[in-house]
Amino acid sequence: MNLNQIFAAADISSSGLKAERLHMEVVANNIANQNTTRTANGEPYRRQQVLFTSLAEDGGRPDTLSGVRVEAITSDQSPFRSVYDPGHPHANEQGQVQLPNVDLPHEMVDLLVASRAYESNLKSLETFKQITKQTLSLLGGA
Repeated sequence: MNLNQIFAAADISSSGLKAERLHMEVVANNIANQNTTRTANGEPYRRQQVLFTSLAEDGGRPDTLSGVRVEAITSDQSPFRSVYDPGHPHANEQGQVQLPNVDLPHEMVDLLVASRAYESNLKSLETFKQITKQTLSLLGGA
């Protein structure tokens, strides 16, 4: 057994921590922009989504996972919401304002899922650390 195999559990958890931290940042950005009616391209803010992919060792064999990574951050192409607000500075001739396609309850669920996944990866890393300490302690006492 080589050293890379011993630390594989830590590498897997670390990659999960990194990916879920970015996921939480994207969700927080979505929540922060839920009322942004104009961006640099002239449209309302589009909800962002994080796509994950698993990493595989040994030339891509799917049975030897070595973690996860963010494959891409994409824009949700679902339609914008429209509300009647003729006094809004971005209202069209009919008084309709296009609002971002961000749904707060959906974002809160995404944030909760990302947070729990982050916590699980952190707990796994802490457990690996404890096991490693105990193993080194036993080896030092022998």
